[in-house]
Amino acid sequence: MKTDPGKVRSVGLIALAQVAALVLWFSITAVAPDLAAQHHLSSGWLAVLALAVQLGFVTGGLVSSGVGLADRMDPRRLFALGAVAGAAANILFLLLDPGGWGAVVSRFVVGAALALVYPVGMKMAAGWATKGDAGLLVGILVGALTLGSAAPHGFAWAGGVDWRSGVMAASACAVVAAVLIQFVKLGPRHAPAARFDPRAVLDIVRDRGVRLATLGYLGHMWELYAGWTWIGALMAASFAGCMAKPEAAHAGKLAAFAVVAIGAAGCVAAGWLADRVGRTTVTMAAMAVSALACLGFAAAFGAPPVWILLVGLVWGVAVIADSAQFSASIAELAQPGRVGTLLTVQTALGFALTAFSIRLLPVWTEAVGWRWAFAPLAIGPALGVLAMARLRAAPEASRLAGGKR
Repeated sequence: MKTDPGKVRSVGLIALAQVAALVLWFSITAVAPDLAAQHHLSSGWLAVLALAVQLGFVTGGLVSSGVGLADRMDPRRLFALGAVAGAAANILFLLLDPGGWGAVVSRFVVGAALALVYPVGMKMAAGWATKGDAGLLVGILVGALTLGSAAPHGFAWAGGVDWRSGVMAASACAVVAAVLIQFVKLGPRHAPAARFDPRAVLDIVRDRGVRLATLGYLGHMWELYAGWTWIGALMAASFAGCMAKPEAAHAGKLAAFAVVAIGAAGCVAAGWLADRVGRTTVTMAAMAVSALACLGFAAAFGAPPVWILLVGLVWGVAVIADSAQFSASIAELAQPGRVGTLLTVQTALGFALTAFSIRLLPVWTEAVGWRWAFAPLAIGPALGVLAMARLRAAPEASRLAGGKR
């Protein structure tokens, strides 16, 4: 069957714009070691700056859904508004004291602005989806999120100790995203978003299929953003056993870029596989591998850098590969008319949970050291596997991926 060139062009532009805008998310996290050294910031305060973005995203998503912003504005303009607002808040960080609450507010605004970018981009891509490629399209968009999250580590590595250059580059990318999105054509299946229905919220608890899919998602989210936030520091700490500290810190930035970026390939592959072999199969396999890799970091820590890098690359593929499949599961399991509300609630719960794991990791690391830093993160995917195994055995699983559990 001939591929629609308009679809390829529009989905490609959406993905590029997503990559460019989502560079903002980790623009400060990626430069955290240099920022901490120059301004004498503790790891606890760096965690506060990171979790401010998560909480901003949750708040922005709930407000946007509650007032129906995606239906009040052209989604391309809404996306551009979020990208430009995020870029401005990101630049504002350079004018503030990184150790003050103004800096935290600026990061919160970045997160809230990105709530107008990522979900809106996904909605535009969904307008082009067909029955045979929905999983692949979602995988491509999550892959774009992954590349955008990786890019700040690349900027930080290229910029050396001048952490400001990476922050400015991230803001410039977001402005480019606002321009790119204007050239996207809305797909034939683009439709108004479902209204947020507070009465549907309790389905997260009452509906067994939705409940188990959400528990699987929470296990996944416990690990994902905490790992992405601290992977550079873990790599640098391991490399320090084989090289001088400044060189180890610099190499850690490049390693973090590679580990996060390689996840984009996992997203696309998992999106294609899930429609063919089943959602629970893909999610359980990905979480099992990522949980084992979290423990594998301890075994490879302090060894020649190639070993912990290999563990990191395996973890990088597995930790994000399953992400889109939890949302797809909700879309297939929820009652008609309640999908939008339940996806919003699922996302809000997941990102709220990341605030705890991001903050926990530096506390845990101070107690036990970097070798075992990622061990607590394995708890989330391990419990997620159990939740998805229960879903696989439930009658509701027959509605997943056309009967492919």
